[in-house]
Amino acid sequence: MKSVLPKVVRDLTEELTRLPGIGPKSAQRLAIHLLRQPKAAVQQFAATLTNLHDSVHTCTICYNLAEQDTCIICRDANRDASVICVVEDPLDIEAIERTESYTGRYHVLGGILSPMEGIGAEQLTVHELFDRVSRENITEIIIALDHSMEADATTRHIVTYLQNKDVRITRLARGLPTGGDIEFADALTLSAAFSGRKDL
Repeated sequence: MKSVLPKVVRDLTEELTRLPGIGPKSAQRLAIHLLRQPKAAVQQFAATLTNLHDSVHTCTICYNLAEQDTCIICRDANRDASVICVVEDPLDIEAIERTESYTGRYHVLGGILSPMEGIGAEQLTVHELFDRVSRENITEIIIALDHSMEADATTRHIVTYLQNKDVRITRLARGLPTGGDIEFADALTLSAAFSGRKDL
């Protein structure tokens, strides 16, 4: 059946379905919800979206999200600069920071190796990680990737390259279920995973 909704509502619905986890019905409900909001609120929402790319940058050190050239964590002199926690994306950092148990710094890979999807080391920041290990006084690399085949392949790639470097390489273990996403793990589980990390 052809939709009787105005074209602009249909267009907004279609745009909203591009967001992860938003199906057609949810997108339609969101579009109607926005339509029912005061015009000023919707304008503020639109302005925030418009400014998103102008206001958010990639940290030049760790590739986390930042409002300046470097992120808030890399600028924090109280963080342990000798320990780097390697994560897939910035949401993993957000989850780990909620534990309040990790005081080192991070490196965001921007994904994991996935040859089937055409994602190789060149599409990630793996080589930038290796450069950091060569330039900085790094004593430990903590691999904080999900437990999946692709994440395991990414871990092996990192370990193989760094095996002759004078750096301890560990991986989060206890408490993280196989196939579980770090960003969805609770703070207690992540704390246990950090304290129980294993050498690779």
